[in-house]
Parts: sequence; structure tokens; C-alpha cells
Amino acid sequence: MAKWKKISIFLILSLLICICIVVSLVVRRPYRTVVAADSKICSEVGRDILKEGGSAADAAIAALLCTSVVNPHSTGIGGGSIFTIMSQNGTVKVINSRETVPKTIKEDLLSDCPCSQTGGINWMGVPGEIRGYERVHRLYGRLPWSRLFQPTIRLAREGVKMSKIVVRYLDGIKNRGARQLFEDEQGRMLKEGDTMKFEKLADTLEEIAENGADEFYTGETAKKLLCDMQQAGGSITLEDLRSVEVSEVEPWKVSLGDYTMYFPPPPSGAAVVSFILNVMEGYNLNPASLEGKERVLTYHRFVEACKFANAQRKLMKDPRFNNVTKAYAITRKEFADRIRKKITDDQTHDAQYYSVTPEVDTQGTSHVSVLDEDGMAVAVTSTINYMFGSGEFSPQTGVIFNNQLADFCYRADKIQTGERPPSSMAPMILRSTKTDDLIIIGGSGGTMITTGVSMALANYLWLGNSLEHSIAKPVVFVDGKNRLSFETDFDKDVIKALKDLKDTVKYQKYFYNVVNAISKQRGTIYAYSDVRKGGEAVGY
Repeated sequence: MAKWKKISIFLILSLLICICIVVSLVVRRPYRTVVAADSKICSEVGRDILKEGGSAADAAIAALLCTSVVNPHSTGIGGGSIFTIMSQNGTVKVINSRETVPKTIKEDLLSDCPCSQTGGINWMGVPGEIRGYERVHRLYGRLPWSRLFQPTIRLAREGVKMSKIVVRYLDGIKNRGARQLFEDEQGRMLKEGDTMKFEKLADTLEEIAENGADEFYTGETAKKLLCDMQQAGGSITLEDLRSVEVSEVEPWKVSLGDYTMYFPPPPSGAAVVSFILNVMEGYNLNPASLEGKERVLTYHRFVEACKFANAQRKLMKDPRFNNVTKAYAITRKEFADRIRKKITDDQTHDAQYYSVTPEVDTQGTSHVSVLDEDGMAVAVTSTINYMFGSGEFSPQTGVIFNNQLADFCYRADKIQTGERPPSSMAPMILRSTKTDDLIIIGGSGGTMITTGVSMALANYLWLGNSLEHSIAKPVVFVDGKNRLSFETDFDKDVIKALKDLKDTVKYQKYFYNVVNAISKQRGTIYAYSDVRKGGEAVGY
């Protein structure tokens, strides 16, 4: 009897060990190469490009093109993007193709800055997305240009199922021209599970695939775009399209423990993320920081850092037109030390204490992270700005127009031809100075990017969380008026404690702080695409 008891215990223990191993493999999902996009479909598109011998840059472009069809409210070729790319030899470059101010804009445009007034064609910037793809492909691509477009052309023609995420934001364009893209033959808005087709966009993508980026900026497609823009009341001209330039610049960088974090300079908002992380690093965080009474203090300090960060957003200006010395200064450890001394552990303060000017909060954008077998890493964030951009589109080309100039609201007194607007985009790559460990990360969600990416990195770097849990944990968002919003399932004791400290709390129905990331730790690659947007990373 004792013998059989020992055998039973042995078998049970063996079974438990096997289960643990299987669960570990499923949850941690190690890869050789991987794509983390906003949807499983688009991650698969990028993965297939990698399987064919494409580079991480090829895969990122293909995944973004796919996202313009699967999540058309977030991004598209009528917008702009910022790439942070680390080549196989460790060299990092930033490719910025964000939209620019056209030569002619509505007089006193910024006087219309309340959020309700920033939809429409008047707020459209000159799209840079396709020029950005062209530059990135020329520098880092391996497969033919046309190959990157083929999966999305097929998806646009055959159609994709409308997700609940897309449906959620359709009400925002019910009085806009772009609603036609999401209506059935009887003029009724499509529902979740219905098939979206974008046949005009497929035609446009075929022309660009065959004729190159010039097709969008000087070819027949450009003429169609301009015709539709002008009919909608826009002011962009052929000269504006011809003059689009892509910026290829060195990244800014900060040290975070063993890691060096590389990120785009302004007008990207990544410097603001670096500021928050510098502040939090000074508290010597560790897993115990989220235990007992310490967890309230940790979140309080994070919230306070985010409030001070809001005051820095107005510094994120185009360096080609503005002095960004002050913006660079906020990335330094000395600045973080000075601000940390102003954070009081037992109270919060009014907006004046943080030098905050209230700003409009947005929820758009899309992010893709890619790591290929040769070690090339790409973090790219792309946008048409607000949900469905301007709410207008080109019937002849299927392109949704951005409303990127709205990002100047409350951050600029004047704007200049060719200038890029400020942004919350933060595509970043972190590399260990001691090992080959990597983190490739970025987010979508407009102004939610800042707190979302900052919290995810703090969770991963210091608070003992896996990559998946670092991103999936409920978050607190600090908006442009320093009000707090808590995601469902956020720690109720922490919420109460922060309310007791006199923090202003605002209810928010949906959280769009979507983070897609990849890590390489001790030679093993993991990835996670945020489920808040229905994402799933795919690799092999």
C-alpha cells in the first residue's frame, strides 16, 4: 500500500511539473523573431514577411499597411509615423514622417481649438506616411517594395470583420464624410462582425505598390487626393505634397539601470516618458514597492510624476522651427532630481504647483514592434490623429484624411509652413549595456501613450512583472487637466487612498492605453500585444 502511495505521489508530482512546463511555454511564448501589432491578422502579415526573408523594417511596414484596413480609425496612409530602428550592429536611427503644416491654412485656425471644433478638413496636415515607408525601405528593406503591399491589398478587397473596437468609435463620424466607408448598401452603419471592404483603397495601394511613393505625391493618386480634398474644403496643394520631406535623425537617449533607452527627439513625446522614468528610478523601486502601504505611496509618486510631466508636453516642438534646449533638459537626471524633491508624499497640489496648462486629450494612433532573426529591431508609431482622423475621406482613393494640426492646440501660439505638430508618440528601444537584452516598446491611445508606456516600463524594469503582466495590469491615467482615471479592476484601496489625498478622479468608460512590446532576456524573446485593442503578437 505504501509502495502504491509513493508511486501515486510521484505520478501526481510528475503531472504537475509537466503542466507547469506547458503553461510556462504557452504564457511566456518564446520566439526567434516576432511582430507585435494591434491585431493578430496584422501581426501574422508581418510574421509572413519575416518568413520570406524580409527584415524587421519590411515587416513593420507591412503590418502598418494591414492596420490601416483592420483598424482604420487609428492609422492609414493619409497620416504620418515615427520609426525608431536599431540595425544589426546596434546603430539606432529615428525616421520621422509626421504630417506637416501646408502652405495655406485657415486664418486664426488655433482659435478653434476646443476639442469639439478640431474635426474636419481644416485641421489636415500634409501626409508623410508613404514617404516614411519609402525611406525606411530604402535604408533597411530586403524584399521588393510591392511585396509589402500585397497582403493589405487582398484584405482590402476581400474584406475584414469589423471589430468591436472599430464599432465603438463609429458614432464620432456619423455626421462626417468618412461614414460612407462603414455603411451597407442601404446606408446603415455596419455592426460588429460585418465585413468591411475598401476597394478604392485597394486600387490606390496597387498603384503605389507598382509605381512607388511618387504615385501618392505627384502621380494620378495625388491628383485624385487633391480633387477630393478641395471639394471637402481643404487647402493642401500639389506643391505641399511635392515638398514632403522625411527627417532622419539621431535618437535621444537616457540610462535606466543597465539599459540605455533610445527614443525620438521632439516633436515626439518620448522625452516626457523618459522624464517620468527618471523620476521613478530615483525611488529605487522593487517588487516590494507594490506591497502593503508602499503600493499607495508608489502609485502616488507615479501620479505626481505624471502631473509634472503634463507641464513638459508643451516643450515638445519641431526642432527645425523651435529651440528644444528645454525639452532636452527634461531628459537629464538633474532635472528629475529637482522635480522629485517637489513631490510630497502626503498630499497633492493644484495645477499651478505643477505649471500645467490644460490640454485636449486624444485617443488615436497605432504601434508596431518587430524583432527579426538578424537582430534588427523596429518600434514604429503611426497615426491619423483622432479616431478616424478628420472624419473626412477621399472617395476616389479611399484614403482617410488626418486632423494632425489639432495637436498644436494649447501647445503653440503660431504655426509655420512645414512644421510638424507636437505628439505623444513614443516608439522606443532599450538595450542593456551589459548584455544583449532588449526591450522594443511603444503605445497607442493619443495622450494615454505617456502614462501607459511609462507604467509598463516601470512594471517590467523595477516592479518584478513579466512583459505581459507589465502591460496588462490595470492602469491609472493622468489627463491634461491632472485628473485621474482608473481602469476597471484597479486596486480599490489605492483609489480610495489617492482620493483621500485630494486627487481629482474622473470616470472614463474606455481605456485606450495600448502598449505593444517585445523583450529579449538572456537570449530568449517574448512579445505581447495589448488585449485592450484586441491585439496578439505572432512570431516563430
